[in-house]
Formats: sequence, C-alpha cells, structure tokens
Amino acid sequence: MDMQTLMIAGLAFVAIAGLGFVFAGGNESAGASKRAKQLAATGRIDGKTADPNASRKRQTQDMLKSLREGEQKKKKSLVPQDISSRMKQAGLSASPATFWMISAILGASIGGAAFIMAPASVTESFLGEGARVIIGAFAGFAGFLGLPRWVLGFMIKRRHTKVTNQFADALDIIVRGVKSGLPLNECLRIIAVESPDPLRSEFKIITDGLSMGQSIPQALDKFYRRVPLQEVNFFNIVLGIQAQTGGNLSEALGNLSAVIRSRKMLREKIKALSSEAKASAMIIGCLPVAVMVLVYITTPAYIMELFYKPIGNLILLIGVGLMGLGIYVMRRMINFDF
Repeated sequence: MDMQTLMIAGLAFVAIAGLGFVFAGGNESAGASKRAKQLAATGRIDGKTADPNASRKRQTQDMLKSLREGEQKKKKSLVPQDISSRMKQAGLSASPATFWMISAILGASIGGAAFIMAPASVTESFLGEGARVIIGAFAGFAGFLGLPRWVLGFMIKRRHTKVTNQFADALDIIVRGVKSGLPLNECLRIIAVESPDPLRSEFKIITDGLSMGQSIPQALDKFYRRVPLQEVNFFNIVLGIQAQTGGNLSEALGNLSAVIRSRKMLREKIKALSSEAKASAMIIGCLPVAVMVLVYITTPAYIMELFYKPIGNLILLIGVGLMGLGIYVMRRMINFDF
C-alpha cells in the first residue's frame, strides 16, 4: 500500500507539473503572438518602436496596396457597360437608338430568311412544324444581339490596334518638339493635324478640350476612357509625374516610346509563335463542316438522315454541342493576354 500510495502521489505531481508547464507556455505563446500582431500593425511593442524602418515599410505597403486597388477599380470602370460607350470606343458618332434600330432590322431579316429557306425535311423531324419557327427564332436572336455586337467589338479592336501602332510615332513628335523648344500644347496640336486617323481625331478632341479650359490631366483621363490601352495609361502617368515633380520631359517620353516599340515587337513575336496553333485550331474547327458538305454532295440521302429522323436530330444536337465546346476550349488555349 505504501508503494502504491507513493506511485499515485508521483503521478499526481507529474500531472500537476505538466498542466502548469502547459498553461505557462500557452500564456507565453499567446503573449508572443500578441506582440507579433502588434508589431505588424503599428511597428511598436508596448509603446516602444521595435524597428525604425517598420513604420516606413508598412506605409509603403499600404500605399502600394491602395495603388493596386485604385488601378483595378479604374480598369473595371473603363470596361464599357453600355452601347453608347462601346460606340465611342469604336469611333462611331451615331446614337444608341440608331444601333438598336439597325440591329432589329438585321435580326428580323435574318430570322425571316432562315424561316423561309429552312429545308422542308426539318418539318419531318420530332419537332414537327415548329422546327421552322425555332430555326427562325434562333437566327433572328443571333442577328439582333450576336452579330451587331460582334461587329462592334471587331471595330473597337481594329481601332485600338491602329492607335497602338501610331502612338510611338506621336510620342517621337512630342519629343522632337520639346527638344526644339515648343510647348507641350503645341506638340499636341501638331499631332492633331499631321497624324493619320484615328490618332488624329483623338488628339483633336484633346486639343479642343485644352482650348475650352480643361487641364492636361483631365483631357488625358478622358482620352484614356475613350481608348483604354496600356500605352495611353503610360503616357498619362508620365505626364502626370512630370507635371507634379518636373524633370526632363523629352527623355521620359523618349524612353516611353522605346518601351512601346518593344511591346509592339513582343506582341508581333507572340503572334508569330502562336500562328501555327491558330491555324491548327481553324482547320480542326472547319473540318466537320467540310466533311458534312462533301458527304452531302456525294450521297445526300446518307447525310440527311441526321435531319429528318429523331435519332439523327439527337446525334446532330450532341455533335453541335461538343463542337461548340471544343471551339471554346481551343479559343481559350490560343488566345494570349499580352
């Protein structure tokens, strides 16, 4: 009994000591964690500065974070949400009502043509007489919303490409003008007169705004909203920094011109390297349609099984869905964001 009592007492002592060690270590760990959080937040521990550079580093990180958030918000605000903004970016002077009117006429024309020209064999499918109506409705919807928006997006992209190709030459004009002693406003007027469209019209808007009393940052900010390109954003940043801090404007714009030309060369190199993949994707995407046309020319009755039998309609629907999915995947693979 004495030995058993001693063993129980020893185990109890070890348990109590262990609990005390755990609680003491936990408090120390909690205190260390609290001090670490306080150091990261304020650069101070219990009112005393731990590192002279901690506050400066924290301020720099906060400033960079705010700049990134502001740039992201600015990019989101520049994404055109309405037809009016998209038409301005495309360089069109027509009103949105005109765009919607043309879209409605186009959609009605395409839908009516598809309804009339639909082959008679589609009425023998499981959809019956409603097949013509469905085909006309889908064609009309594509003609009303899909085709006009695609054309508008194509025009915006083409205009932005022209501005990008002309922008480095415009910067060189400003550099030579500043070196020769001309003021910045006069250099901008030279670009508005001598440069080809669409850069000439954009700089004409800038010079007109300056003549009406706008400041250079305000005019350039509107220019960036009409043409949301990184090259234009770099131009705005360089002029904004030069207006606030001073410095050699010709040297800064000369370096920017070299950067823009290097970006253009890199863009062309990426296009050349990805051209093979794009050609392969186009061939793979056109191959099923070409095979269907060739089979229809040689043996029309064989391919028409897909159109006037229910099982053929189902197979054709599955094939179109898989084809659309494949084209989407290939497009995502060959498009590069640069």
